[in-house]
Amino acid sequence: MESSSVFANIVRAPEDPILGVTVAYNKDSSPHKLNLGVGAYRTEEGKPLVLNVVRRAEQMLVNDSSRVKEYLPIVGLADFNKLSAKLIFGADSPAIQENRVTTVQCLSGTGSLRVGAEFLARHYHQLVIYIPNPTWGNHTKIFGLAGLSVKAYRYYDPSTRGLDFQGLLEDLGAAPSGSIVLLHACAHNPTGVDPTIEQWEQIRQLMRSKGLLPFFDSAYQGFASGSLDADAGSVRMFVADGGECLAAQSYAKNMGLYGERVGALSIVCKKADVASRVESQLKLVIRPMYSNPPIHGASIVATILKDRDMYNEWTVELKAMADRIISMRQQLFDALSARGTPGDWSHIIKQIGMFTFTGLNTEQVAFMTKEYHIYMTSDGRISMAGLSSRTVPHLTDAIHAAVTRVG
Repeated sequence: MESSSVFANIVRAPEDPILGVTVAYNKDSSPHKLNLGVGAYRTEEGKPLVLNVVRRAEQMLVNDSSRVKEYLPIVGLADFNKLSAKLIFGADSPAIQENRVTTVQCLSGTGSLRVGAEFLARHYHQLVIYIPNPTWGNHTKIFGLAGLSVKAYRYYDPSTRGLDFQGLLEDLGAAPSGSIVLLHACAHNPTGVDPTIEQWEQIRQLMRSKGLLPFFDSAYQGFASGSLDADAGSVRMFVADGGECLAAQSYAKNMGLYGERVGALSIVCKKADVASRVESQLKLVIRPMYSNPPIHGASIVATILKDRDMYNEWTVELKAMADRIISMRQQLFDALSARGTPGDWSHIIKQIGMFTFTGLNTEQVAFMTKEYHIYMTSDGRISMAGLSSRTVPHLTDAIHAAVTRVG
């Protein structure tokens, strides 16, 4: 008789709500199927894209016979860290010049957030973090598992499909002094709704007056507007006032390095000696977690960021990706308008970044998947990067049918 497994009582876990969309999509045999679930850029032909400048950097690395596969330090590749801080804070940032920033290479955006969360849970006096409602599904788990208490602040207003700015100010105003606040640097995921520069300034003033600690998640720098500087404006505003903050960076979207898992966590401190002590403690978080980060992706990023020509080539390719997404927004809006689909769809062109929060409800999403083989998350978030001129009519038909036939 076969003995029972010691794991026999394990319950099957549900599919990840975002990655599960792709699992369902892959099982569908329809030639018309369309995956608008996962946040990865696609070309007009619906294919993944490796940037030319990334291919060039990789070729240079491969051809350099002096390169070895030794371990990196716990904090990662020094050049990568220095250049990543410059990219997000600006080359002329006083915080960098005064050595008040510590940057550690981490496993993309998720890893950067997790390392920052573990550090705060151990060393920060206030174990509460406020995250926007809604936010990326993984945020709640990342901060909760690290030992922080996760609360929400109002962010999105379904009635306007825009920002609930009043609600945001009220909730942050009522947060206990010293609370951590997660802020999406730009291209808020999943809504695509960002504060204006004036609104950011009000948020900054409120947070500083209450001693709230900003933790920026920057997953889309340059990918939202096409400008690296514009997309880092919110972060730089908070660094310019001399105050402290954390920033998690990912190169998944803006360099297309999804599977290389390249990211950085920066902590801006008031003094250089504090930054140095913070770094020593970050090492103690990282060492038992994964010892040290991988070398290949960070080397690609450093190669591109330190060479003026390659950097310029990257900005051109990055803007082309951003512009294609902006053009998809316009095409979808135009198609829905031409079709006379009930409702106001202007939010599609007002929102920014990879995602559009369509306003479609769970039943409408299920209908579109069943009848039109269109896959997206149940909250109605669609990845504009998964759309092409060829598939806009199919999506328009599906949205029109969902809105007119499903409540």
